[in-house]
Amino acid sequence: MCSVGTDFEAEGLLDGVTDDRARRARLDLLRDLEEEGFTLDELRRAAAEDRLALLPLEHVLEGEGPRYTEEEVAPEAGLDLEFLRETRRALGAPRPLRGERSLTHEDLELARAARRLLDAGLGPEAFLEMTRVMSQAMANVAAALSGAFGEALLRPGDTERDLGLRYADSMRQLGPLAGPTLEQMLNLRMREQIRQAVVGQAELRKGRVPGAQRIAVGFVDIVGFTSLGERVPPDELGVVVTRFERRVEDVAQAPVRLVKTIGDAAMLTSPVAAALVDAALDVVEGSEGDDRLRAGLAAGEALPRAGDWYGRPVNLASRLTAFARRGTVVAAREVREAAGDGFAWSFAGRRRFKGVRGEVDVYRVHRAVR
Repeated sequence: MCSVGTDFEAEGLLDGVTDDRARRARLDLLRDLEEEGFTLDELRRAAAEDRLALLPLEHVLEGEGPRYTEEEVAPEAGLDLEFLRETRRALGAPRPLRGERSLTHEDLELARAARRLLDAGLGPEAFLEMTRVMSQAMANVAAALSGAFGEALLRPGDTERDLGLRYADSMRQLGPLAGPTLEQMLNLRMREQIRQAVVGQAELRKGRVPGAQRIAVGFVDIVGFTSLGERVPPDELGVVVTRFERRVEDVAQAPVRLVKTIGDAAMLTSPVAAALVDAALDVVEGSEGDDRLRAGLAAGEALPRAGDWYGRPVNLASRLTAFARRGTVVAAREVREAAGDGFAWSFAGRRRFKGVRGEVDVYRVHRAVR
């Protein structure tokens, strides 16, 4: 820890700050941070990265209290040391040096929770896979939250100290509220997944759900997105993407699930083919005169892994989307047969697609005229 009374100007930490008010505010912030235990190296690094104002917030998020080594946490939580390290790698946590006291009380509680899940019957590999998926999902949540959070708290004329203290104070209030909200959202999604699960007699006899499952898969994308990005400013492009994502999210109601968005595309699945066709038509045909969208649908046996899906119907749906004309929805024969006659179908020919074995009967689909 650096000693109180550091000459921050001599250390170069006021370089580039010419306004008197801003210099006083930075000096006050540096003194506050020094008293909280930040080292001179940490302050230099934060100043170089232009994130001094965020250090109070980082301090709140790291939590207060004692620090532990990995070697202390593993036996305390009842975990093998190497498994603890694998778990932290799955979380995307930095690897501490041997003997470094960088793990917090929250890290210890996470390790204890891992032990409880393993004791409840979750296998080590399944636990690591679940950890990777949840970490990736939380990264997306955190990115959205920090963007909205940062914009809402920024005030004209703020100094670094004003902003840093406001961030930290707001997070102290927000943190206790976010936890229950995330838990409720997880419970909601778990209920949806359970309602969609179908366990038949064969699975009951074997005592396990088979790896591959029959599923309908669809992709929706924005035609000409790359060239559009070259013609319009980034903020306008952002509006297009946001409108697209919201449209897809609106139609992704059970049994249809939004698996992921990938820039200008979205992947949807459903155990009920007709529901997926409905959703795709809602997105593409209900786009308020915007005919830049298209969709491709396929069905068959696919393998669920870490919240995503793999297999022939996924590959075929992607190829069909690229084949579809703007403003249209196309589907493979398996979707046509499974979805039934509640839609208007027209045969678009028998095609071959790269990476997909055999010829594929392709159909265009529209809303049935009533």
